[in-house]
Amino acid sequence: MLNQLLASKKLPPLGTKEEMLDILFKEEYGYMPPKPEKVTWTETTVIRNFCAGKATLTKVDITSEFNGKSFTFPFYVTMPTKDGVYPFFIHINFRADVPDRYMPTEELVDNGFAVLSFGYKDVTSDNGDFTDGLAGVLYENGQRNSTDAGKLAMWAWAAHRVMDYACTIDKLDKKCSVVCGHSRQGKTALLTAATDERFCFVHSNNSGCSGSAITRGKDGETVKDICKLASFWFCENYQQYIDNEENMPFDQHYLVASIAPRFVHIGSAETDIWADPVSEMLTCVAASPAFEKHNKKGFVCENRLPQVGDVYHEGSIGYHLRKGTHYFSREDWLLLIDFINRHKNEI
Repeated sequence: MLNQLLASKKLPPLGTKEEMLDILFKEEYGYMPPKPEKVTWTETTVIRNFCAGKATLTKVDITSEFNGKSFTFPFYVTMPTKDGVYPFFIHINFRADVPDRYMPTEELVDNGFAVLSFGYKDVTSDNGDFTDGLAGVLYENGQRNSTDAGKLAMWAWAAHRVMDYACTIDKLDKKCSVVCGHSRQGKTALLTAATDERFCFVHSNNSGCSGSAITRGKDGETVKDICKLASFWFCENYQQYIDNEENMPFDQHYLVASIAPRFVHIGSAETDIWADPVSEMLTCVAASPAFEKHNKKGFVCENRLPQVGDVYHEGSIGYHLRKGTHYFSREDWLLLIDFINRHKNEI
């Protein structure tokens, strides 16, 4: 049933990782901002009695230098106090708050994880202003070319910089690094992992259109809808596919396939029709051959449309469909942790 439904979409065939990413850069997200020539950081605030003494919370200001310019933004590190080496999340969040309604920090610590997080607007604004934050450093007078990075690529670049810091911390387990985000930040998380192989796992929560959902024939949000809402998330070329999705030389399975052979986890919600859980699951199916080429199990599921309560964690692509709305919930986090714990020894 699923393969028949996919066949009706007439998706472009998968290519090499390099081929697929180049198409995604050129046609959807824009090319990534340059890797810094130098990265430095300063720990500005430390709270030692955090999570009832089970962790410390540190604010870090990180500065990147490139093309004779510099850019600084803050992020936060929640580190368990017990001796040991910890798997860790880099959470691209909507707010800088620790904890946050999308981030149950103490529970994550209780489950044995460190958490590095940042508020995305501390990197660049969530609007069409390309003179703000990182965008203002990248683009003179706020003007960009048709294939230059949109805001999603800039937020992904910031997650790369947080990983630069994480790689220097002995208490963080580099073999169990996870980037995650919800909605537009779920799109960002997928792009982050696709463009940085230091991430072993990625979780995309309710990211839907232009993220984890197949675009062709999708219910809910379309390219037209998302470009009307936030064309600045993407490169300017993406707008040529408004009401023209069947002529895209890619679809979102390219993004997930580019992460192979590492681990991808996609979370859907029953009433999040705008994101479209069926199309999110179809992406998992369509990307699966890229993982199988690496002798990995790709997406292992029943041959039917998703049902509430489905949890598919056997393969390198994981998926769940929970009850409820568009939200990064405690349930999503716990299912993600289950997926990580199931596969962390395979890295």
